[in-house]
Amino acid sequence: MLGKDKNIKTRDESIVTYGGAVSSEEKTVIGKQITIEGTVRGKEDLLVEGSVKGSIELAGNHLTVGLNGQVEADIQAENVTIRGHVTGNVDALAKVSITKEADFNGEIHAKSISVEDGAYLKAVIELEKEPQMKNIRPVKLGDKAASDTSAKPAILTSEADKAK
Repeated sequence: MLGKDKNIKTRDESIVTYGGAVSSEEKTVIGKQITIEGTVRGKEDLLVEGSVKGSIELAGNHLTVGLNGQVEADIQAENVTIRGHVTGNVDALAKVSITKEADFNGEIHAKSISVEDGAYLKAVIELEKEPQMKNIRPVKLGDKAASDTSAKPAILTSEADKAK
């Protein structure tokens, strides 16, 4: 447990937290008044509104750095949304989203990225791209090309290979 906090349910059944981290089935929240130094590991979504220095490892989950979040860390997660301040390296298996309020300085490695107008971004960005194969005509067993021994073998190339 990250801390003993007093939670009060409001009329609309939302939870108000005073001073710390709250865990629910869906996500854990690191509150504005919390500072964590070290490694944060988990198997659920995380919202950081406080301060984290070190590393964040959320294999298969979503990290959101909220408007008040201050993160100096190496980050590994499925998806990352940055609304606050982040300095460090982000390694996302899927997508990194940087909102207009964000301040990011570091490296990003992901399959896709979105950056809203107004965001501060100073980064080295590496996007993974899966190779694109051209449409290949299926070969039927009785097809002359498949049984012709004098035919030259087909060479398959991806779009990335063609660009070289």
